[in-house]
Amino acid sequence: METETRWTVDQVLALAPDAASRKAGAKLASPAPWSGTGAAGTAVWGLCRGSGSKPYQTAVDTRGPAYRCTCPSRKFPCKHALALLILWAGGAEGPIAAAGAAGTEPEWVEQWVSARRKKEEAAAAAAGAARAAGPADPEAARRRADRRAVRVEGGAAELEQRLADLLRGGLAGADRAGHRAFEETAARMVDAQAPGLASRVRELGTIPASGGDWPSRMLEETALLHLLARGFLGREGLPGPLVDTLRARVGFTVDSAELLAGPTVPGRWLVLAQYDTTDDLTTRRIWLRDAASGRFALVLSFGAAGRSPQLAFPVGVVLEAELAYHPSAVPLRAALGPHRTTTAPPAAVPAGTAIGPALDAYGAALADDPWMDAWPVLLSGVVPIPGPDRWQLADAAGTDAVPLAGPAPWRLAALSGGHPLTVFAELTPAGAKPLTAWSADTPAPTPVLP
Repeated sequence: METETRWTVDQVLALAPDAASRKAGAKLASPAPWSGTGAAGTAVWGLCRGSGSKPYQTAVDTRGPAYRCTCPSRKFPCKHALALLILWAGGAEGPIAAAGAAGTEPEWVEQWVSARRKKEEAAAAAAGAARAAGPADPEAARRRADRRAVRVEGGAAELEQRLADLLRGGLAGADRAGHRAFEETAARMVDAQAPGLASRVRELGTIPASGGDWPSRMLEETALLHLLARGFLGREGLPGPLVDTLRARVGFTVDSAELLAGPTVPGRWLVLAQYDTTDDLTTRRIWLRDAASGRFALVLSFGAAGRSPQLAFPVGVVLEAELAYHPSAVPLRAALGPHRTTTAPPAAVPAGTAIGPALDAYGAALADDPWMDAWPVLLSGVVPIPGPDRWQLADAAGTDAVPLAGPAPWRLAALSGGHPLTVFAELTPAGAKPLTAWSADTPAPTPVLP
């Protein structure tokens, strides 16, 4: 039976939904509480002694990856699954190697893996049927969209008036006015079914408390919000891709199943980075890149308050997957279709570009989508260096540099040691946000988020 290439401990820990799970999983990753461990094909399993009379049955299908554990935790993966994977990552000398060499899975693991395979096959068949059938009732869907568009237009017009009132009164007093007026305006946008506008209004209200030259930043964000509202109101005279962008930024969504029922983009997608942000929901951002085309894709996964998203991949693995991009002038966000992690060992360090061409591409993307919050770049031959005001990423063989956003990047600096790195980062209006780095002598990626 084919054996899945084992992940590194760092890749396993990157799957943890939070710091507490990461710490608890690492603590459990010793042979003492485990029995009946094994690995065969893409399955890893074991029994972990807990507080109850029966040990927890824990299994991982690395093809997904997917997790099964009889513990009561609502986190995915739980600490037991993380500990099991850390033991498995020990390789040929690890405690799971000998147990897995014997052969087959226990019945409970075999049944779970078999059920997953059947579910995957059923999902693929359903997706094919959906592509053939097309939309169920396109006329009804069009009428619902038209009714919502009218409500959003009313919200955009009201927002325009409120922005005019804000500027008429002057931005200098916005820090004394408090956040209440912005929250009330955001609530009005929610009523108008424009959650994208509501989110940007809330962000606008936080700027006066951010310090520094906040009036300039507030003026910039007010202008972008005005441009978004005016663009949506005048969308009938705009090109189709720009209208798609406006609709997405205002808050219209496209069902993933509908996207995947249309044309998809197959490829071998390298998982470049994965991290969570928390607001009303937990949003997991997963960046992918197809090595053949160099194309990037952003997959979002959401979890309810207090729960982590279920979708998670180790940074550095390759997915054989089909993606469907959301319509946009600059397609980045994508829906993830049928996929599996590959069994191939890590390839060479991915090839990136210099800072100059990356900044040119970012500028061109902003021209098409000025509301973009992050642009993905893979930079080769760059070195983190301290600058006069903050750290920078500089071309080792050139003169270009880009400032880094956020706190001092000590982890990135330690990995570099003054030598060139390959770095995957998000370019933002505040600077570059490094997420993952590769040193010259190893293809294994290192997450460098602070």
